[in-house]
Amino acid sequence: MNIEQRYNWSRLNKQQVGAFAEYFVKMELTMYGFQVYGTEVDDRGVDFIARYEQGPFIEIQVKSLRSHGYVFMQKKKFPLKQNFYLALGLLEENEPPKLYLIPSLAWKSQDSLLVGRDYEGLKSKPEWGINVSRKNLPLLEVYRFEQVVLPLLANTADLIVPIDALASRC
Repeated sequence: MNIEQRYNWSRLNKQQVGAFAEYFVKMELTMYGFQVYGTEVDDRGVDFIARYEQGPFIEIQVKSLRSHGYVFMQKKKFPLKQNFYLALGLLEENEPPKLYLIPSLAWKSQDSLLVGRDYEGLKSKPEWGINVSRKNLPLLEVYRFEQVVLPLLANTADLIVPIDALASRC
């Protein structure tokens, strides 16, 4: 099997893609030394929690995309609070997976990448979204998994990555 066959994401159905992304994020955190704990029921927007050494727990919601596009989380299930993160798996055809870890507090500073929609007077529920496009990829790079995880390891007493620190990396 060559690399193109290995990363043929179009072979997987939507459920398989979601499961792959979630397990991949869990394993990457494990490889960095985090303890990872699954949730029995995902009715609150938390796919799993993790903790590094004796630091606080972080809550993770996982989303995946097979190419560029839009992904969203209901505001009710994805509150903007400390230690709550969105892990995004970008699975581009014939490419290894790319992971991003975005603090929920990043949505306080919305831009063309991170958006909020309220849909007042409409049936859709309020949501936080990510516009993954070729134009927005440079904005997404600041949230590369390794760039966000490494500061978490350095400071186990306070696992909060300041938004200003992430923005300064752009």
